[in-house]
Amino acid sequence: MIKSYILFVFFFISASLSAQESINYAVVKDIPYRTTGDPYGLERCKLDVYYPENGKDFGTVVWFHGGGLSGGSKFIPEELKNCGLAVIAVNYRLLPKCSIKDCIDDAAAAVAWTFKTIEKYGGSRQRIFVSGHSAGGYLTNMIGLDKKWLQVYSIDADSIAALIPFSGHAISHFAYRESLGMKETQPSIDEYAPLYYVRPDAPPLIIVSGDREMEMLGRYEENAYFWRMMKVAGHKETYIYELDGYDHGSMAAPAFHILKNHVRRILGE
Repeated sequence: MIKSYILFVFFFISASLSAQESINYAVVKDIPYRTTGDPYGLERCKLDVYYPENGKDFGTVVWFHGGGLSGGSKFIPEELKNCGLAVIAVNYRLLPKCSIKDCIDDAAAAVAWTFKTIEKYGGSRQRIFVSGHSAGGYLTNMIGLDKKWLQVYSIDADSIAALIPFSGHAISHFAYRESLGMKETQPSIDEYAPLYYVRPDAPPLIIVSGDREMEMLGRYEENAYFWRMMKVAGHKETYIYELDGYDHGSMAAPAFHILKNHVRRILGE
């Protein structure tokens, strides 16, 4: 009986893997999500779409790269390839060539583009997730918690299936604080802090952090406070994960496992 069950599980897993491997994926690169603006904005405001060809109603992850809001470039994470999902990899304007408002607005514009366009590729507007690492996690938090950024593009932030920030700021971003002459060890919570916008009706929030002893400048602790205040505010679906043994940079790879588990849970797969 046990042997038969094991064989059944083996064949089921093999069939599932074969089905995933049989899906063909396409990539369309450097699609502008802005068509007007200054030359720098037109150069940076582009995205790549990675999607399962001939798929229908698949989930989509909008992915924002890290780099302290002053560096980095779009890429499709290897961990999100060949798993039945579409990925929208986004470039956004970078400091000091723009303001922090521009960075956040670009993130909102890219998410709005996804809501308005993903069905052309076979995806579903009801299955759009937003995620990113470090600066990308901060942008994820800002546009998901402060609804005004997406409202500009006639998108309700609460229609996002989930927010999944990897090691993102919950307080005001350090690059913004530096621009105000503040030390990196001096925290602030103002209009550019996701913590400023804790609310009970936000999309599901899955916070992932590296090891608290190895993260950047208390990044775990500020996210733990973010998690707690969302719970105190009455939010019913906020989670936090601390990845022991992983620092700020290395935590991203294992964090994708958490992301995919929650995406499957939310999609009922």
